[in-house]
Amino acid sequence: MRKILSLCIYLILSAHLSAANKIIDQVLWVVGDEPILQSDIENEIARRRYEKETIEGDAYCVIPEQIAIQKLFIAQAKLDSIMVSEGAVEQQVDARIKYFIQQIGSKEKIEEYFKKPLKDIRETMSNSVRDQLMAQEMQRSIMNNIHVTPADVRRFYQTIPKDSIPTIPEQVEVQIISISPQVTLAEQERIKSQLRDFREKIENNEYEFSTLAILYSEDRGSALQGGELGFMTRGKLVPEFANTAFALYDPKKVSRIVETEFGYHIIQLIERKNDQVNCRHILLTPKIGYAERVQATQKLDSIAAEIRNEKSTFAENALQFSEDELSQQNNGTMINMQNGTTKFQLQELPAEIAKAIYGMQVGEISKPFPYKDEKNKERIAIVRLKSKTKAHKAHPDTDYQLLKDMVTGLKNQEEVKKWILQKQAETYIYIAPEYRNCTFQFPHWVK
Repeated sequence: MRKILSLCIYLILSAHLSAANKIIDQVLWVVGDEPILQSDIENEIARRRYEKETIEGDAYCVIPEQIAIQKLFIAQAKLDSIMVSEGAVEQQVDARIKYFIQQIGSKEKIEEYFKKPLKDIRETMSNSVRDQLMAQEMQRSIMNNIHVTPADVRRFYQTIPKDSIPTIPEQVEVQIISISPQVTLAEQERIKSQLRDFREKIENNEYEFSTLAILYSEDRGSALQGGELGFMTRGKLVPEFANTAFALYDPKKVSRIVETEFGYHIIQLIERKNDQVNCRHILLTPKIGYAERVQATQKLDSIAAEIRNEKSTFAENALQFSEDELSQQNNGTMINMQNGTTKFQLQELPAEIAKAIYGMQVGEISKPFPYKDEKNKERIAIVRLKSKTKAHKAHPDTDYQLLKDMVTGLKNQEEVKKWILQKQAETYIYIAPEYRNCTFQFPHWVK
């Protein structure tokens, strides 16, 4: 979201600066065959000041050098024939256009605000996104062959000043058994009947699909856009949804009701483009009744009692009963998707789970409690505090992955720095005279 916001601010400032004729554009730097215009520098400085970012040093030296470094990456990417997927570019542009619509109100208002048609705005965005992705791919290729060994980690640890060794906050490992309360057939039929009613009203031209999506769809992210999802490849959609969306050809028709892990949908085609489809949808999610909640809670109470009485283990019950697929095959132990380990800081856990284990002793099992999973689906769970590690100074024996990541980051920086210095020597560079007396981070821009 921050990248989207930054590009939006850049475009807003660019529009205002250009409209006010504050920039007389001229080429101030050239890196390879990539020019840097005065407007590029002014817009980037304006963006950072708008976002209150600190610029260390003279902005008119720091910013053009940073732009020039990106141009080095782009120039080399072109020489190496590094390509970026136009689908990836379009997806990011679609997301940013959606952000604009949320902020400004409509496509027409965007055109009025920037005083140019949407296709020109999209072109500006596409060029910027393409450059960003190419620079990222080039950096990845530079760092691709970096390897860090346990010996590297230990050497690094031994050289860190004692007061610079990072402190690891308290971490926990949590086992979970999670089940979904049953949805009644009557509730399923209520949802389907409502969607059938929507479809009939749309096809009889009583309501626009987008209006009903705004009013009723429980996918609030797309509902604000009239249910529109933007261009998606098949792989970006869950299979049941994708199969139906990619089978649509008539934008005036509404799909049959589609059931997915998120609930029930109806779908309307907007546009097809190569291997992508843009469509609208309305999502309704069945509601769990009180009796079904009680039934799930009683089941978990019984499971917890068996474990406490040592008739079975938490891991055995997780494998047999838990519907949390990721932890089920890991003895019920939750996996932290941010770092790939089983350790969490409390704030990294879902709020309901963090609240349940707060104050628990290692080995203790919670009472059943409701929570929403990552797909916003209601579940009932019990958790066991498997381990707790107090806050401590990092050490290779207990925090190897963290220290390895630090070493990898430093090696990446060194490799990129070495690459930039080499490319400065090999690449044609022109700098306008007024920029040649700057103090640069990399000293060889002026030859």
